[in-house]
Amino acid sequence: MTDFTDDDRQAICDMFDRLLMDQAHEEQLRKIIETPAGFDKSLWQQMAELGLTGIIIDPDQGGIGGSIEEVEAIMEVAGAYLYNGPYISTCVLAPSLLNAAENSEFTAQHLENIAAGASIFAVAGCGLSGDWTGSPDVAAAGSEGNWTLSGKSSFVVHARNADHVIVAARDGDDLGVFCLPTSLSGVTVHTHETDDQTLRLSTLKFDQAKAVRLEGVGQKTFNKAVRLALAALAGEQSGAARRIFEMTIEYLNTRYQFGQPIGRFQALKHMAADLLIEVESASSAARHASRALASGAPNAAVLTYLAAFTCADNFRKTAADAIQLHGGIAYTMEHPAHLYWRRAQTGQWLFGSSDQFRELYLSQMEAIL
Repeated sequence: MTDFTDDDRQAICDMFDRLLMDQAHEEQLRKIIETPAGFDKSLWQQMAELGLTGIIIDPDQGGIGGSIEEVEAIMEVAGAYLYNGPYISTCVLAPSLLNAAENSEFTAQHLENIAAGASIFAVAGCGLSGDWTGSPDVAAAGSEGNWTLSGKSSFVVHARNADHVIVAARDGDDLGVFCLPTSLSGVTVHTHETDDQTLRLSTLKFDQAKAVRLEGVGQKTFNKAVRLALAALAGEQSGAARRIFEMTIEYLNTRYQFGQPIGRFQALKHMAADLLIEVESASSAARHASRALASGAPNAAVLTYLAAFTCADNFRKTAADAIQLHGGIAYTMEHPAHLYWRRAQTGQWLFGSSDQFRELYLSQMEAIL
């Protein structure tokens, strides 16, 4: 693993920020979400050329050998722009699972393709319940070298754009993790209709679809990969919360009533101060979780669950209060606040609900105490 300093991390974030400022601003986002793909594939390739798609991939396979700490940092930048590419599934979940597999000859080429921006991965980890920690609704059948999958997996992000999908499936009483092309016979993609156009969710149906098992990857490894995804999502949500908060403060300082900025009114000052606490708390939780995961700290799981529900809930509250502080103007489709609000709503349920992660946090704390 490559050692990154704070300055290195900041340089990567500044580079990514300049790229998104130029090519993923609000006007461009509104255009791209109207397309079938829903994200900018040329921007994805530029991210690959800058090394952003291979952050947690080993240099021997074209990556830069970073950790979840670097991922969380750039996800804060991504969240500020509501960047909607398949980053968490392709560049966090998939590499984590592929790296852990014992059949390295099979996974090596996939990792190289991810780092080069040549492959997009979806990860199917839950059924209709949306619970990634529970038993999936997909079952595996067969034996070594001859596996098939049957069942459905729901809430799969960017499945219609993916070349491959990694699937968590039941193998008797165990959990197996499998990889297969989305174009394969026996794989059907059903796109969800949602209010949040910036993220594309789908249900994948498997009908005796042939798949390759990631040997040695089971429940423990899958749970660890999901925690990395939660830390990345927490970073995205904290970055988005900070951006919509900054937009709101700017509005309070430039909108005048009775001859003065409305931000000088005491009631609005108090609301803004409360929101600042929400934003800073989210940022702190996301960063602490990523550091703990990167270092293998014994409290990494509990800090990750804390970040998961804190960042999801705080982003939702910040977006909701931002709309209120903007007044009627933020209720219109033309205002960016509603884009942040819708992403906040979707993020409350990705990889599980914030209530579920709150319960996991409490149970972990009880075990520690």
